[in-house]
Amino acid sequence: MVLFFSSNATADGLPVTIYMGKDKVENEDLIKYAWPQDVWFHVDKLSSAHVYLRMPDGMNWEAIPQAVLVDCAQLVKANSIEGNKKDNITVIYTPADNLKKQGDMAVGQVAFHNDKRVKRIHVAKRENPIVNRLNKTKVEKQVDHEQERIERVKKENAEKRAQAAQRKKEEAELARQRAEEKAARSYDSLFNVEEDPDVPKLTGKAIEEDFM
Repeated sequence: MVLFFSSNATADGLPVTIYMGKDKVENEDLIKYAWPQDVWFHVDKLSSAHVYLRMPDGMNWEAIPQAVLVDCAQLVKANSIEGNKKDNITVIYTPADNLKKQGDMAVGQVAFHNDKRVKRIHVAKRENPIVNRLNKTKVEKQVDHEQERIERVKKENAEKRAQAAQRKKEEAELARQRAEEKAARSYDSLFNVEEDPDVPKLTGKAIEEDFM
C-alpha cells in the first residue's frame, strides 16, 4: 500500500503530491518504480519512511520551494521512530534516479550514484500544525506499479509525438513564409532596374518624339 498526501505550500497554491510506502517492503517497489520527476527524502543516518515528492511541470529539484521542502521534511521526521523523538535532525533529499540499489543491501536500504546530487535540510523540531495538515489529506491506495509505469511511458511518448508533430508543422510554416518572401523579393527586383546616371532623363514630350 502507498500513502498519498497533498501539499498546497506552493507559491501559486496548487497542490503537489507527496507519497511514501507503508512499510519497507513497499519501499523496495517505490525505489524501483519512482518517476523521473520524483524526489526522495529520508532522515539522515536514522531509520525513517521513504518519502517522495512528485514535482509538477516547471519545478526543479534544486529549486524546490522552501515551504514544500519543509512539508516533506516534517513528514519524514514524523514517520521516523527515532527521528520523531529528536530535535535538530537532518533530512537528506535527492532525485529518485540518483538512488542506487545493490544486491547485498538490506530491504529498504539505498545508496547514491552521485553523492554531489544529495542535498540536506535542517529540521529543528516537529511542527504539529504542518504534520496534522498533511495527515488530513492522507489517502491509502493499492498501486499496480508496473501498470502505472506502462501508462506513464505511453502518455509521455504520446506527448513527445505531439510535440514533434507541432515542431514539424511550425518548421513547415516557417519554410513556406521564407519561400514566399524570397519569391516576392525576386519579383520586385524585375521592376527595380537601376538607372544609368550618365543617360539624361527624357521629358514626356521627348519620350513621345523618341517613340515616334
